[in-house]
Amino acid sequence: MAASAQPIRILIVVTPNFNLAATTAFIDPFRATNYLEGLTRFRWVIASVHGGSCLASNGMMVQTEKLASVEEQNFEIVLVSASWTPETASTPHLQALLRKWARNGSIVGGLDTGAFILADAGLLDGRRATVHYEHIDALKELHSDIDVSEDIFVHDGKRFTCSGGIASADVALHLIRASASDALANAAARYIFHPTLRPAGTSQNPGNAEPLGRTAPKTVRQVISIMEQHLEQTLTIPELCRKVDISQRQLDRLFKQYVGKPPALYYRDIRLDRARGLVTQTDMLMSEIAIASGFSSQVHFSRAYRERFGLSPRSDRVEGRIPFEFRAWPMHRKSPDDEAEAVGGKR
Repeated sequence: MAASAQPIRILIVVTPNFNLAATTAFIDPFRATNYLEGLTRFRWVIASVHGGSCLASNGMMVQTEKLASVEEQNFEIVLVSASWTPETASTPHLQALLRKWARNGSIVGGLDTGAFILADAGLLDGRRATVHYEHIDALKELHSDIDVSEDIFVHDGKRFTCSGGIASADVALHLIRASASDALANAAARYIFHPTLRPAGTSQNPGNAEPLGRTAPKTVRQVISIMEQHLEQTLTIPELCRKVDISQRQLDRLFKQYVGKPPALYYRDIRLDRARGLVTQTDMLMSEIAIASGFSSQVHFSRAYRERFGLSPRSDRVEGRIPFEFRAWPMHRKSPDDEAEAVGGKR
């Protein structure tokens, strides 16, 4: 295929504490394509609101252009890459710029929580979109007009959203394929050792095997799937057993062997994981979050939350919005206030 006269221009807008690995995974297939072709098919600019050094979530710095210096330029592809606290970067000015580029015909995308910023700009209204599975519930709660998908990426017309991680390379390779050729996309994928170009519709959690190859029995996977479908209107363990036709004793044994904890504790923990996303990523009332996570009592919810995460939901709403260097759970030590509250709350 003949090279186009002008390179395809890509703008990547990064926000403070963006995911560096996911962002470079998006860029690298374009770099490989240019190298393999021996010409500049794609040219990209990395920008941030203030310009200069922008801190990524892993503590590394990236040099960026000031957004104001490129806002009058046209780009074929515009990507917003965000991670922690996208709401702090979702300014009216940035939203207006994204709408302008969309009106001018740009393909506009969101990487990781960049989808929230696109949604705030109204660019995902009535469309399908995705984010990293950690943020899916928050996107559903905040933007009920979006058809939220659990796929690794979604293309809907001239909009695309991506869950992040290595899926960013899949998105880039699909864009190369659409703008150039299958042969060039294949060559770029081979060059960056991306062995398989995953198609649209690929789930973030296929559920058939763990990355290291360990596969839980079908019964365990079925029960977990049912649990995930009943986070708000919870089922009892006997009800779960009846749905898959297994004894409670056998289910307990399988969960302890393959999951490492009893089914009741696992069920509680995935509900709390959902709750944590809503606590740290939305402004929902704690009472609403408790109900949405299957807890009839807010006191019970707060106690279980503190037991799992080491701090109260209200404390986590503040601290959980602050990026923690190389964040890994469990990450918090109980504060004196939390300790006192825990002692006072015991019965």
